[in-house]
Amino acid sequence: MALLQIMEDRYGRHSTIITSQLPVAQWYDYLAEPTIADAFLDRLLHQAHRIELKGESQRKQGKGEEKSV
Repeated sequence: MALLQIMEDRYGRHSTIITSQLPVAQWYDYLAEPTIADAFLDRLLHQAHRIELKGESQRKQGKGEEKSV
């Protein structure tokens, strides 16, 4: 898996930002290979700062409508 190799190369040396619409709890099912999922998530989540956004998607708001803050 190329993404795992990138994470291994950067681990402990460089900052990495990853965005996903899939919650981390569902990554094991998505990756479908438990050993690779463990290795990837170990490198990604160790010393990570996670920001989970909540609420309705901004894409669902119609054009021309004001955004409520």
